Amino acid sequence: MAETRRKKVLVQRHSAVTRLTHWINLAAITLLLMSGLQIFNAHPALYWGQKATFAQPWLSMTAVEQGDAYRGVTQIGPFSLDTTGLFGASGKAGQEVARGFPAWATIPSYRALVDGRHWHFFFAWLFVLNGLVYLAFNLIGGHVRHDLLPPRDQLSPKHLWREILDHARLRFPKGEEARRYNALQKGAYLGVIFVLLPLMVLTGLTMSPAVDAWQPWLVHLFGGRQSARTIHFICASLVVAFVVVHVVMVLVSGVFNNIRSMVTGKYAIEVEGDAR
Repeated sequence: MAETRRKKVLVQRHSAVTRLTHWINLAAITLLLMSGLQIFNAHPALYWGQKATFAQPWLSMTAVEQGDAYRGVTQIGPFSLDTTGLFGASGKAGQEVARGFPAWATIPSYRALVDGRHWHFFFAWLFVLNGLVYLAFNLIGGHVRHDLLPPRDQLSPKHLWREILDHARLRFPKGEEARRYNALQKGAYLGVIFVLLPLMVLTGLTMSPAVDAWQPWLVHLFGGRQSARTIHFICASLVVAFVVVHVVMVLVSGVFNNIRSMVTGKYAIEVEGDAR
């Protein structure tokens, strides 16, 4: 009588274009973030509206003098936090300098607004062009429609709740279910691709005086340049949160298998087989 056992097989999960654009995006977003923090450090505060109300930022990272050193204070609305060593004031203990984000988080590490903008604008264009290549290829090839749009069976409340519980318990799909993204993954990818990233591009353009003069409707769309800057910052923070969760999921669900799928395109799944 035949015994049923499970064996691993390699399936094609990612196309060459998807893999290439993924790694380019990783590099571009990392350098965009670090150069963006350099730009933010020139005025580490955020406001809503058209103009900066310096006395009432909704978020700020400042330094308060304490003798020969500084104490970092981060304000979020009515709340103030001591963030010495990380936000507001950073450096060697007892020798902190006034600085929004620490030197290790910015490109370049030294204070240079002009250099930060050069880095930011270069990788912004690389990011946009790379994103257009990804969208064009995957829309034409059907990847977005077939692999990212969740089917009706994945959208039922019962199914979604089960996926949330499975993720909380670090239980991941096996067998044929592992061939496709689950509804939570699809929702996260679609949200980043079609909401967060376009918002980052549009709000980034809104902060450019040249673009404002060419397309003034952008300023009105976001409620002012300061609001656009704030939305840009929030979207960047959400992208960072997405990347952190993404990396954690890669680590706990199988590092080698996941990295191999994004390098070679091959992903190992378990299927049932007969052995005598």
